[in-house]
Amino acid sequence: MKRNLVIAIISLLLTACGGNVVYTQFKSLPVKGWEADSLLRFEPVINDTLTDYEMQITIRHTDAYPYQNMWLFVGIEKDSTVLLTDTIEFYLANDRGEWLGGGLTVKELPLLYRENHQFANSGTYRITLQQGMREETLKGITEVGVQILSKE
Repeated sequence: MKRNLVIAIISLLLTACGGNVVYTQFKSLPVKGWEADSLLRFEPVINDTLTDYEMQITIRHTDAYPYQNMWLFVGIEKDSTVLLTDTIEFYLANDRGEWLGGGLTVKELPLLYRENHQFANSGTYRITLQQGMREETLKGITEVGVQILSKE
């Protein structure tokens, strides 16, 4: 009886959490590090232009990451037209050097990038991410992901 209850609760939570995910993808980075000139490309397909979306960027890293913060260059394109470029800074550790986010050997930190974002046209978009640190090869970042959630 208890086992069935636990399975039912887990199923309910998974269904409730995943109901509004429109797009999610992670890109793995080489063990040697994230090269400064390496662009990560994500290509979500957006069908609903009336809905507000939340865009998240998730960073997965190890203790080998040498900094408290990180800078990213973000671009959004549609049909080879640049719609948006941003430079964002976020923190992976607090002032005491303790990592933010969850995980044991690999830390995962989701970051809200845009809230209440509307896409003007339906179709395939291209989101590019590039590390903006002053390192040719940035060590310790294992994966970077983009997730788009419908706010409805």
